[in-house]
Amino acid sequence: MLEVGTQAPDFTLPDQNGEMRSLSDYRGSKVVLYFYPRDMTSGCTKQACAFGELYPQFREAGAEIIGVSKDTVASHKKFEEKYGLPFTLLSDTEKEVLTAYDVWKEKKTAGKVSMGVIRTTYLIDEEGVIVKAHGKVKAADNPAQMLEDLS
Repeated sequence: MLEVGTQAPDFTLPDQNGEMRSLSDYRGSKVVLYFYPRDMTSGCTKQACAFGELYPQFREAGAEIIGVSKDTVASHKKFEEKYGLPFTLLSDTEKEVLTAYDVWKEKKTAGKVSMGVIRTTYLIDEEGVIVKAHGKVKAADNPAQMLEDLS
């Protein structure tokens, strides 16, 4: 996990509509940057839907929400449409950003070791500096926790 107080690495990835988005595009706004394992899975859906429900409060607090996974643009589009997600989902199929943010790690599930995304959320300030970092977050609780971090 990246350290609080460090500059968030800039990146450019395609969103759910295929448009290229860079972290630097959001300078001047706070950003909740969350990394999740997969579209349409139970934990990831709970987390995304909770961020969606709280989206007006995040906007009111001057923050933008960005979700990142290794899923494709097409997968993100289906996820957005199925659950009416009002925020940006970025596709990192090459895992470059997942690696840069130190969330692509070895995981142990049911005794089996594999590489995967460790559910992690960063709060980035208007200048692009990481001000909060939460690793191994609980999917359902994370959005409310991040809203609290903003206040």
